[in-house]
Order: sequence, then C-alpha cells, then structure tokens
Amino acid sequence: MENQELKNAGLKATLPRIKILKILENSRHRHMSAEDVYKALLDSGEDVGLATVYRVLTQFETAQLVKSHHFEGGHSVFELEHGEHHDHILCVKCGRVDEFVDEVIEERQNLIAERAGYSMTDHSLYIYGICPDCQKENG
Repeated sequence: MENQELKNAGLKATLPRIKILKILENSRHRHMSAEDVYKALLDSGEDVGLATVYRVLTQFETAQLVKSHHFEGGHSVFELEHGEHHDHILCVKCGRVDEFVDEVIEERQNLIAERAGYSMTDHSLYIYGICPDCQKENG
C-alpha cells in the first residue's frame, strides 16, 4: 500500500520514504515529531539519518501526505493527512496531544469569518492545558 500512496502523491518509492511512511501508519501515536520518527526507525534497526527524516517529512507535507502542527514552545509534530478536520488539545507538561471535533465551535468559527467578510479556507484551534495523567501526578 505504501508504494501506491507515494506514487499517487508523485513521489518515488524509495526505501527511506517507505520506512518513514510505515512508521507513521503503524505508530500508536497519531502525532509524531521528526525525532520520534527517527527514534522509532533506530529502535526497529533501520539506518536512516535524522536529516533524511526531516527531508522526507517535508516532502510528505508538500505532497499532502502529512500535516504538520507547530505548537507553542517549539513542539512540532506530524500526522498522516486523512482529509478529516479536527482540532487539538495539548498538555503543556508532557506534550500529549489529543484530537477533538466540536460542531458548535466549527459553526461559530464559520460565523465569525462570515461576519468579517472572509471566505474561510482553513483554520486550526489549539487548546493548551494539563492532561488528566499529569493532574493525577500533581494531585
């Protein structure tokens, strides 16, 4: 499947691209930093450099296979692009990222854009807080 996805995106199916795509598809985490991908490759015995990981992820983003998110504090992650909109809530202690969809928020954002005379093309919402696990540790 990876080869076809790469070809459909106009990318040659090189070994590093296939390995990185496989890591993103099989990870239990939907949001991975370039360093996370690199560590997963090392853990699986693959010899792919960090610079290659960054280059491939940038190529994947350009080809719209992945979407990057740049959270406050320099926390950048990548996730596979599935074409479904969602927003994010991020723990400021451990970096955990969860996704959510809220129709009321979506409607409100559309209304705000419309009232301002905008034709909205895209948007992103990031909520920062402390996740339940980190709250337990400090409770």
